[in-house]
Amino acid sequence: MKQCKVTVFAKELSIRIRRVKGRNLHATTTIFLGLSLAFFVMVLGCFINNRAKKFLSSNEFYFPQLATFYPMSPSPSCSSSSAHSLRDWIAPMELSHSVSDEELMWRASMVPHMVNYPYNRTPKVAFMFLTRGRLPLALLWEKFFKGHEGFYSIYIHTSLELNNEPPESSVFYKRRIPSKPAEWGRATMMDAERRLLANALLDFSNERFVLLSETCIPLFNFTTIYSYLINSNKSFVGSFDDPRKMGRGRYNKRMWPTISLSDWRKGNQWFEVHRRLAVEIVSDVKYYHIFENHCKPPCYMDEHYLATLVTKTQPDMNSNRSITWVDWSRGGSHPTRFVGKDVSETFLNRVRDGFNCSYNGNATTVCFLFARKFEANTLEPLLRIAPTLLGFNP
Repeated sequence: MKQCKVTVFAKELSIRIRRVKGRNLHATTTIFLGLSLAFFVMVLGCFINNRAKKFLSSNEFYFPQLATFYPMSPSPSCSSSSAHSLRDWIAPMELSHSVSDEELMWRASMVPHMVNYPYNRTPKVAFMFLTRGRLPLALLWEKFFKGHEGFYSIYIHTSLELNNEPPESSVFYKRRIPSKPAEWGRATMMDAERRLLANALLDFSNERFVLLSETCIPLFNFTTIYSYLINSNKSFVGSFDDPRKMGRGRYNKRMWPTISLSDWRKGNQWFEVHRRLAVEIVSDVKYYHIFENHCKPPCYMDEHYLATLVTKTQPDMNSNRSITWVDWSRGGSHPTRFVGKDVSETFLNRVRDGFNCSYNGNATTVCFLFARKFEANTLEPLLRIAPTLLGFNP
C-alpha cells in the first residue's frame, strides 16, 4: 500500500516538474523573442535615423545640383571631412558649375545670422570683370594685384567664344565663371552683372564687390583702393533723378504702382557695393521682373535698374555716386575712348585728384578709384608711368 502511494506521488511530482519546465521554456522563449524583436527594432531605428540625417543634411535634399558647387570627397576622418566641408562652403575653389541662374541666385542669397564667423575671416574685395573677350590690359592688373594675395578675389564673365585660358601663373587663371551672351542695353547685360555678383557671394570672405570692364584701369595702388572700399560705410552706385528724355523719359507707366515716376533713377552701370547690398540685388524678384518686362530700348536696364532698386530698398546704404570715371564731355551715346597718346601723368592726376565729393561724411578729392575706356595700345604708356604714379613695382 505504501509502495503504491509512493509510486503515485512520484508520478504526480514528475508531471508537475514537466509542467514547470514547460512553463519556464515558454517564458524563456517569449523573453528571447521579445529581446530579439527589440534589438531588431533598435538596429532598424538607428539605421533609418542615420540615413535620414544624412539625407536631410545633404545639399541634394534642398538643392539637387548644389553638390556641383561643393564636391565632397570621401575622407576616413570625420574631422578632416568637416574641415573640407566648411572650406567648400565659405570659399569654393572651383568656379565652374552647371546650376541654373535661378538656383545660383537662391544659393547666393543665403545670409548667416551669426555675427561671428567660425574661422579667421579676412575681408576681401571681389573684382568682377564683365568683358566681351580677352583682357588687353591684363599685365597692368597683374602688377596691381601682385603681393596682395588673400585680400582679393577675381571673377570674369566673358564671351562664350573665348576659349584661351591664361597661363597658370596669372591671377586670372581659371577665374572665369559660367557665362551667357550679354547684349548691351538688354536685360541679358543685367543678368550677367547679377551672375557675377552671385558667384562672388559664394565666397563668404568677399565683403566689397566692384564691377569692371576690359577697358578699366586702376587709378591708385591696391592698398589705397582696398582701404578706401573696406573702410567705406556706403556703397557706390550712381543714382540720380534725370528729368530729361534720356532719364524720366524712359519711364514706362506699366511699372506703376510698384515703381512710380518719383522712384525712377538713372546711374552708371559700373558699380561697387557692400555685401549686404549685393545680397539684396541677387535676391530681388519683385523689381527685377518689372524691369525685364517693361524696360527695353530706348530704356536701358543696366542704366536704371540698380539705381532705382537701391533708391527703393536701401537708400541709406548708397553714396549715389560711382567710383569709376568716364568722360562724357564729347557727347554721344558712348563715353570717350582713350588711346596711347592720351595717357600722361598730368591727365591721370587730374582724374585722381581733380574732383570733390564726400567719403564717410567728410569732403575729399579722391572720388574715383578706376577709369575707363582705355584701348589696348594704352598698356605700354600705362606700364611706363605706373611705378611712379600708381606705386606699382616695375
